[in-house]
Amino acid sequence: MKLSSLIILLTICLLIAGCSRSSEAPDTGSMEYAQWLDIEHCEGYTSVTVKNPWKPGAVLQTYCLVPRGNTVPDSIDGTVVNVPLQSALVYSSVHGGVIKELGALQSITGVCDVQYFDMDEIKRGVEEGRIVDAGNSMQPTTERIVQLNPDAIILSPFQNGGYGALTSLGTPIIECADYMENTPLGRAEWIKLFGELYCCRAAADSIFANVVKQYGTIKAIADNVTARPKVISETVTGGVWFVPGGDSYMAHLYADAGAEYPWSDDTSTGSLSLSFEQVYAAAHDADIWLIKSLQPMTYDEFAAQYPLNSKFKAFQQRGVYQCPTLNTTLYRDFPFHPEVLLREYVRIFHPDKLPEPTQYFMPMTDGE
Repeated sequence: MKLSSLIILLTICLLIAGCSRSSEAPDTGSMEYAQWLDIEHCEGYTSVTVKNPWKPGAVLQTYCLVPRGNTVPDSIDGTVVNVPLQSALVYSSVHGGVIKELGALQSITGVCDVQYFDMDEIKRGVEEGRIVDAGNSMQPTTERIVQLNPDAIILSPFQNGGYGALTSLGTPIIECADYMENTPLGRAEWIKLFGELYCCRAAADSIFANVVKQYGTIKAIADNVTARPKVISETVTGGVWFVPGGDSYMAHLYADAGAEYPWSDDTSTGSLSLSFEQVYAAAHDADIWLIKSLQPMTYDEFAAQYPLNSKFKAFQQRGVYQCPTLNTTLYRDFPFHPEVLLREYVRIFHPDKLPEPTQYFMPMTDGE
């Protein structure tokens, strides 16, 4: 899902034309890794363009971030957002985590899907009534959002998705398409958008620069390995086995961590829907098997869940690692800190290179 060079050039030209730049400090603001986000620092405001991941060359949203209290320039074209945000309705724990990291946790005054927020501050705020529970993200409670009257609603867009009554409220909807980036550093670079929303650009840039540095250091360790274990992930569910495509986020992480991935030649940036037979044919000899489960399982329980699991080499030679998602913050941590997950994978794939305990994944056991 990569944009052609011509489309990128045209998009940049349009952005440049739309910004009245300061003569003192010209700033292209272009992203180094993210392909669905552009930030342009203009005179009196910041222009943010979220590109449409499902229609290459098209724009999903354009925002004009105007410092609170400043006059809105007449020439701007886009949704005006007053920054820094003082009150935000946040749909995702992932975005809540990065807002907290930037020191703006107090701005989260409402959430959707509170049951998926693994942040004690958010849960406590909802219990005490300081944070509004706006209900299910698929059908949020409009009345509560109207009463909250947030500066912005921060959510993840979906292909052909709409927002129903929310669009009539007049509240800016910040569509964070970071999860559509197919590279770890591409997604992590979206922290720069939050740096603009909360007027802490320097802090966001510093955090991202440190992520890039650490990621590069860990990748360099894996680049020098002599043997690459073969890795597979997930399990068959309802007759379908979803595996990461060869040009997906996870496939890039596996490669950067020094692993061989059976579908590395595939060009899909999303998931592949395969049958058990297809996965077995390509990966029955995998050395490492990474799975996620709500609670830890033993090998006997894993085989009982699906008897053919025991046919894989990784099962027979005790190479299965599991992440009990109810007991970890994996989903919140890694999107903006891929170096954390990269380190985890190198610990598993090459324990001689990073002989440290794993943080999220644990070896499956035989039980008592």
